[in-house]
Amino acid sequence: DTLWDIAIAEVEKKEKADDGAKHAEVWEKSVLFMGNKNGGKTTIILRCLERDEIPKPTLALEYTFGRRARRHNTRKDVAHFWELGGGTSLVELTQIPITSNNIRSFAVVLVLDLSKPNELWATMEKLLQVTRNHANKILTKLEKKNPEVAAEIKQRVRNNLQRDHPDYELVDPFPIPLLIIGSKYDIFHEFDSETRKIISKTLRFVSHYYGASLVFTGKSEALLLKARVFINHLAFGYDKSKSISVDYNKPLFIPSGLDSLSQIGPPPTSSSDIGRMRVNTPLELWKKVFEKTFPPENFCDSQDTKDPAQDLQYAEHEVDAMRAQKKQ
Repeated sequence: DTLWDIAIAEVEKKEKADDGAKHAEVWEKSVLFMGNKNGGKTTIILRCLERDEIPKPTLALEYTFGRRARRHNTRKDVAHFWELGGGTSLVELTQIPITSNNIRSFAVVLVLDLSKPNELWATMEKLLQVTRNHANKILTKLEKKNPEVAAEIKQRVRNNLQRDHPDYELVDPFPIPLLIIGSKYDIFHEFDSETRKIISKTLRFVSHYYGASLVFTGKSEALLLKARVFINHLAFGYDKSKSISVDYNKPLFIPSGLDSLSQIGPPPTSSSDIGRMRVNTPLELWKKVFEKTFPPENFCDSQDTKDPAQDLQYAEHEVDAMRAQKKQ
């Protein structure tokens, strides 16, 4: 090789290394938080971003972001945090943050209020159903335009469970990464043992069935830190925790793929009851058993959804004066 050949090879080698470093450093993910009204979503986000603010009620769909540097003197990774307010009343707004441009780097966090078991299944079912349908529509369109990316997204969700896992063919993974957080553990902990067992087993089944991670959190700093471990993994690519806690007498902490149907056991009811239930899927069976113990209340999130125009945190004197004049 001549001196020029060596110089060109050196430059090309350096450019490739720089490209690789840029690719490794730039990290941009989006996370959508949804769940029960007043379930603690805003508090969890603020604690995750280490912001010492008093949480305000979320109206409609709110956005914030966090930045983290993985190493000293490196560009900061960015995570976009979306929060859906109003419980299930505004679920159609999930279509705004989840798009074909970002679905590859999108994750969902479902926050369920453990202190309200009668609202739990209905809230979970509606929010996950609408979000799943929307994500599947995007993936269907993506399969036509960019089949490789669509296949990669589907395979990545499947990878949460090893191929040799006995439940590999029995579960139905959510199309994008999912984390289920059971909030208000301090209230839930006061429930009787049987109630805690039924709720814990049911949430373990749902999480495992959807290929999701599950964690219980509450007011204590230790529990909030455990939830942050999962959120930091989804938002900033931090290492996934390998520890696990499945004892219903303690806060649950189960990373995706580490549970199994044999460990969870059958739905908490008699075999004769199960025999009488007409269902098509395991999920329907668990739903019937759960709602037999905790009949769904006829609650409606939209009934008490406040008018944003009357909310003091959005007050704008000139706009409000014009609206008052028009109304008059």
